[in-house]
Amino acid sequence: QVQLVESGGGLVQAGGSLRLSCAASGVIFSINVMGWYRQAPGKQRELVARITSGGRTNYVDSVKGRFTISRDNAKKMVYLQMNSLTPEDTAVYYCNADGVATAGGRGAYWGQGTQVTVSS
Repeated sequence: QVQLVESGGGLVQAGGSLRLSCAASGVIFSINVMGWYRQAPGKQRELVARITSGGRTNYVDSVKGRFTISRDNAKKMVYLQMNSLTPEDTAVYYCNADGVATAGGRGAYWGQGTQVTVSS
């Protein structure tokens, strides 16, 4: 059974930084894409950043230059370094793993979410 567990959320003042981590567990052969999504109150969940197993990255325009996604394939972990945070970054952040190869085939999985709150 594949599980994703996020950590690192919390309360920070505007201009501050946070680092989110997500660990995938279970009998996993490989993971194609890992990413971070966020959902603010009253808004749809949106992609923040994602990274392929080869290290190719994509970011939503609003976080470019402020957030950095990285991953450790051996540890099956993905990270999101968030700098220069603004109140608009306040949301629940979800870890996603897509193209997860297990004995049962390939699938996509979500973490339970971690709250990030940025105060002005």
